[in-house]
Amino acid sequence: MSHPVPLGLSPSFGFGDRLGLATPGHVAALRRAGQGVAPIFAQQSIREMTRTNRAPQQVMDDALRGAKEAGFDGVQGADADHLKTPQDVERTAAAGFCFFTIDPSDNVDGQADTCDAATLAGKAKSLGDDAKWVLAYSGKKVTLPTGTTISIDDLAATRAAVKYGKAVNAAIALAKHIAATLQKAGRDYEIELSVDETPQPTTLAEHFIIADRCLSQGMKLVSLAPRFVGDFEKGVDYKGDVKAFERSLADHAAIAKQLGPYKLSLHSGSDKLSIYPAFARATKGLWHVKTAGTSYLEAIRVIAKHNVELFKRIIELAREHYDTDRATYHVSATLAGTPSTKQVADPVKLEQVYLERWQDVAAGKGFTEPGRQILHTTFGTVLKHEQIRGEFFQVLRANPQTYRAVLEEHFSRHLEALRG
Repeated sequence: MSHPVPLGLSPSFGFGDRLGLATPGHVAALRRAGQGVAPIFAQQSIREMTRTNRAPQQVMDDALRGAKEAGFDGVQGADADHLKTPQDVERTAAAGFCFFTIDPSDNVDGQADTCDAATLAGKAKSLGDDAKWVLAYSGKKVTLPTGTTISIDDLAATRAAVKYGKAVNAAIALAKHIAATLQKAGRDYEIELSVDETPQPTTLAEHFIIADRCLSQGMKLVSLAPRFVGDFEKGVDYKGDVKAFERSLADHAAIAKQLGPYKLSLHSGSDKLSIYPAFARATKGLWHVKTAGTSYLEAIRVIAKHNVELFKRIIELAREHYDTDRATYHVSATLAGTPSTKQVADPVKLEQVYLERWQDVAAGKGFTEPGRQILHTTFGTVLKHEQIRGEFFQVLRANPQTYRAVLEEHFSRHLEALRG
């Protein structure tokens, strides 16, 4: 059995599996798409583990068992996703995870982008040492190989200090705990930093300041997830100007190569097929893509094919809890804009509304139906429902070949689009 190891700068893809049954399908997709991408099968955030009643060791065991059953014996990583506390680190490290995604979003001031200069100055003063190191970047000018010049003036430095100063310090502290924990265990590791959960895109100046500080403080940074331009809603394709995304991405990739090199990471990467070619081109192989809920949606597709009545009950339960469950996700779907099972009698049409397949990736037309978001964000409610949970897993375990087939089809499209 192949145990997870750090993947370094190889292009990598995090499959994510909320159910513990998807890895054989992920392996099949990897084989179908060809070699060249390092996989991460064991990937789950602490939040997802809580909502699915899973422990880090269970996530690891399910992924390793699934890979073994599928005959996979290649190199694989293991991502302990969205870590916020030392306890999260210790639990996931003990289970064998070696890729640690630090999420300091609780310490990010998302309102900094809209504050005036006077308000920013007051906030920066109140932050004290959390802001001082950022303010020292004022006056710095960096010219990238793309020809773009990053000029950090007083206002840009102050805004970055307020927005990210406390968060970066928290991330560095957690990185030091990761280093100490893994050193004690005698194991190698790598770190990803996630700063993508903000209302506004990460500026080039902010990216430079964050990465430069983390690297100077010894963080073993293998990848960084900025908040890119455009809209990255859960469960549907990218919303925005793909050409503008690629232009901005080229500058972010230039920073990553100049300071590191380290990879750029695309979070909420599920189903964003229209931007995958641009992402691969701009990063020139220095990329990581992270998906999670899309394998859960494909599991529901299996249920739609084998137990229509259960599919309908899942939809109605999801609709009942959507407005509450959506609170921690970036989504725009509304119940009013998505028909219920009473309004759509045809099971084929119902599957289309809630589990839409891509139409034409080459033309930039991927997943757009809002019903996917309703099912995506309510997974915790569905999987904790005693009766539905039992029937859900019963259908999947009775039809493993169907689940493997839909995952193979689904993810091979993702991986093939990443060839650039």
